[in-house]
Amino acid sequence: MSLNARARAEVIRRIREEEERARERLGRIRHKIAVLSVKGGVGKSFLVANIAVALAIKGKQVGVLDADVHGPSIPRALGLQGLALVAGPEGIVPALGPSGVKVVSIGLMLSDERAAVVWRGPMKTAFIRQVLSMTAWGELDYLLVDLPPGTGDEQLTIAHLISDLDGLLVVTIPSILSSSIASKAGEFAKSLKVRILGVVENMSYFRCPSCGAIHRVFGEGGGKALAEALGAPLLATLPLDPLAASSMDKGTPIVLEFPEIELSKSIVKLASVLEEIVEEDASCT
Repeated sequence: MSLNARARAEVIRRIREEEERARERLGRIRHKIAVLSVKGGVGKSFLVANIAVALAIKGKQVGVLDADVHGPSIPRALGLQGLALVAGPEGIVPALGPSGVKVVSIGLMLSDERAAVVWRGPMKTAFIRQVLSMTAWGELDYLLVDLPPGTGDEQLTIAHLISDLDGLLVVTIPSILSSSIASKAGEFAKSLKVRILGVVENMSYFRCPSCGAIHRVFGEGGGKALAEALGAPLLATLPLDPLAASSMDKGTPIVLEFPEIELSKSIVKLASVLEEIVEEDASCT
């Protein structure tokens, strides 16, 4: 065997070992849900952070994997900016966020959250594989994966390594443009044989706090159209609330800071609906 052939064989061997370790660790997690938007700017990371906390409030053991290499938002959304991941005897120790949510993100591995990660596809694939093979999640009820916008390297790597995903949650906003782009999630899921659990329409409407009138700031009907195109249920239509932006900036999940507002109640309800879907599926297998 030539030197180059031996080197390639060694690389393949290491990759297979990492994949095996990743699946072994992930096997201790009951449910894995990936959250996808295809298009950026729809509030996906905000939703992931708050759904995770909503599940944790109910007594579930929850982890969040921030799979966005170039624009990690989860550390700030959960108030973890400035912290750094550490390694323990069993591997990478996730950071602990609000309500005990376990978090792993490249944003917790950078010396400065403003630092740019300039990597090509193979480096991103290798990073995600190594993180999944080394992270000591422990026993979890739920792992939520915050996918970056699009249907490229990171999404393909997650779908390959987490072969037992319960499914995808697709997030959009009411505009037809956003929903038409998000419909690409259908082909992505179909090609990888991943189930789409449902669609969430974020920023669906603004309710005037004075008179109660509803204003459709970003259009209307996109979430319903997307759900029909994907053949999946529309699980929630969430209101637009200025408190969402301020809670994200402060790193305080809105379901904890303002549990009484309509948006928080809608997110908690969405978390319960997701729980019902995946638990029902588990009971049928």
